[in-house]
Amino acid sequence: MSQTDICFLPATELASLIRAKELSPVELVDAVLERTERLNQTLNAFLTVSDDLARQQAKASERRALRGELRGPIDGIPYSLKDLEPTAGVRTTFGSKWFEQNVPAEDGVVAARMKAAGGVLLGKTNTPQLGHKDSCANLLGPPCVNPWDVRRTSGGSSGGAGAAVAAGLGPLAHGTDGGGSIRIPAAFCGVVGLKPSHGRVPCYPTADFWGRVHSGPLTRTVRDAALMLTTIAGPDSRDPLSIDRPPEDYLTASEGDLKGLRVAWSSDLGYVSVDPEIKALASSAARLFAEFGCTVEEHDPGWQDPRPGHELTYEVTFAARFGERMDERPEWTEPSLKAIIDSGRLPSGVDLMKALLGRTVLYDHAHRFFESYDLLLTPQMPVVAPLIMPDQDDHPTPADGRRAMFDRIAFAFPFNLTGQPAISVPCGFTSVGLPAGLQIVGRWHADATVLRAAACFEAAQPWAQHHPALGALPPNI
Repeated sequence: MSQTDICFLPATELASLIRAKELSPVELVDAVLERTERLNQTLNAFLTVSDDLARQQAKASERRALRGELRGPIDGIPYSLKDLEPTAGVRTTFGSKWFEQNVPAEDGVVAARMKAAGGVLLGKTNTPQLGHKDSCANLLGPPCVNPWDVRRTSGGSSGGAGAAVAAGLGPLAHGTDGGGSIRIPAAFCGVVGLKPSHGRVPCYPTADFWGRVHSGPLTRTVRDAALMLTTIAGPDSRDPLSIDRPPEDYLTASEGDLKGLRVAWSSDLGYVSVDPEIKALASSAARLFAEFGCTVEEHDPGWQDPRPGHELTYEVTFAARFGERMDERPEWTEPSLKAIIDSGRLPSGVDLMKALLGRTVLYDHAHRFFESYDLLLTPQMPVVAPLIMPDQDDHPTPADGRRAMFDRIAFAFPFNLTGQPAISVPCGFTSVGLPAGLQIVGRWHADATVLRAAACFEAAQPWAQHHPALGALPPNI
């Protein structure tokens, strides 16, 4: 088996090879690190590569494997953490000049659980400054680019994670999702991205327990996403909104059929402008669910566009958390973040409270809608990955022909507000060879059903065999 073949094997298969002593964790991490060193100079998927630590952890895993004492199914498996997740002793920048040399003393929950399970940390993946936008550029260096077309963004804010997984730089990647930030790069990069139920994976440490942020996996297969979720899910009293229930075996729960499920398909939620080619690919994917034994109906959920309230709370949160830092060092604040903070300083307290109350109204609409349906299917992104342009995420004027960020993420953020599980799975390629994603949304806390639906679709329309032609990448963009 070649090193490239090893780098594109799913984590579930790698785990079996390690258990059978047919593959050494050291051999595996050497292959992935060699590929990362060769490709990251172009992709910029990693802000920090922890190669020495990875080799130390791989050697420890190899010793456990030889003794037959592996800690679990991800022992020896390479993984990455988004650089918003604190890692003890490993630089954590949050994609920001303010934290460029920050080295935490404590692991976040996900970092601690992956470490305890024997995973091998490859490093910290790229993110826009403080995770504030849906592309992956910051002031620390070049932007993270899309492996399928290096002129285009990998998406954000977990863009480094999406690019790394798509390019074979580790089978498991962690991402966070406050408005689509796992599912956006998953759709743009042609991988799986799962936003679990809110609280399924605890968020600690964080300055805002009451927000919309979820942690979850980006992987090349659904089973790998289920495997990783099993590792990182479960309650933690330091996060008051974490679900106080032991995690399921999501790998086993993802198996089985979908017979009898009621499925709604909405091409635009009733208000989203969608590229016709994207709509056609997602619609074709949705029709397959009838072949799985589901009842499929085209039905918009009927709620009003929640963008105004979401945009207001999003901007106010950034203004409250980072406005003073921007005032102290404005040269460390990129224009797109400055625009968000400036806008977030304008609403009144009453405006903010109305927006927060609107979230309750949206959840009530969603709850009633899902009394009639088990799943909702939509396109994940209304467009393909945009070209990288300076300040592409500043609020554009209607005349410039570009969509504002909140238009691009219109299918994603409603389910951060409701907290429902949602997964993006690849559903085909456009005429120019760019991936498109199908979003599968489940009922409250129905993570297992979402994974099972995604696994059935993957079996009918597999995608992991498709790899970007990285050999043709130019040295610079």
